[in-house]
Amino acid sequence: MLKVGLLGAGRIGQVHAVNIDGNARSSLVAVSDVNDEAARKLAAAHGAEVRGSDAILSDSAIDAILIATSTDTHSDLIEAAAKAGKAVLCEKPVDLSLERAKQCLETVQGLGMQVMIGFNRRFDHNFAALKASLRNGDIGKPELLSITSFDPAPPPVEYIKVSGGLFRDMMIHDFDMSNFIMGEMPVSVHAVGTSIVNPDIGAAGDVDTAVVTLTYANGRLAVIKNSRRAVYGYDQRVELLGSNGMLQAGNMLENTVVRSTAEGVVSGKPTYFFLERYMPAYAAEWEAFVAACLDGAPMPVTLADGISALAMAEAATESARTGRTVSMQE
Repeated sequence: MLKVGLLGAGRIGQVHAVNIDGNARSSLVAVSDVNDEAARKLAAAHGAEVRGSDAILSDSAIDAILIATSTDTHSDLIEAAAKAGKAVLCEKPVDLSLERAKQCLETVQGLGMQVMIGFNRRFDHNFAALKASLRNGDIGKPELLSITSFDPAPPPVEYIKVSGGLFRDMMIHDFDMSNFIMGEMPVSVHAVGTSIVNPDIGAAGDVDTAVVTLTYANGRLAVIKNSRRAVYGYDQRVELLGSNGMLQAGNMLENTVVRSTAEGVVSGKPTYFFLERYMPAYAAEWEAFVAACLDGAPMPVTLADGISALAMAEAATESARTGRTVSMQE
């Protein structure tokens, strides 16, 4: 039984608490949060205790730490948990600073502890099936990848101001997905971003609509499209063209009913947002982490993976700012 301490009782912490408690091989022991009331409610719902973060980290009976706190605390908490001998699952991104994230990696590597970064989309059964089909050679060599990721509505501008920007906050999932599918990092990144959904987002120094082109060493390409607004729902699609065919993973719909009449053909909309779309993926992600901790299975998404995606986000941010193509060697 994996005994777990949860740091962070916000929306994503609540998702993780459900999966920790619902897994037959893990147990939620303690919860901490800067909001005492949120911590109490979450702990009570899952039979756990409320403790301070330091108390959780120092408890020798706790095997693993799940970090679901604000991004600016991630690197410090990863290092503290690793120094305390705990396995770690930390929500993305590793940090808003690439240099700080690299320092964190050096520290953790020196301690030899297992750290997993929460890129849950790798565990979506549709995307995982696409990757498995590619691995089986079903479409030959991959040549052109297209990732579409549109949110139904933008977050509050106050969130935008502390998020680190669209490329680090939102598209970082797609950078990791491109690495997952293509099996390597690109050699260069070119990004274009605008603020056309909400001018206040632009005034806050961010973009809400962006397209990024990734170029690989062998000439393969990937295109990522992000928007903070898709009025019809949460649009999450992947298309991969290969030398012998194409793989596509489409949206999860609210229902599978299709109404065909003389007026036209109408189907259900995509599920509204990430909780509806990716709840099974979060559960599969947690199961993979438990297996790595208890069975010695490989950690499926490493701290190095998290830093790779962050480096691509950094390159995209620089490219969008300057208008130039940024080499990943930079």
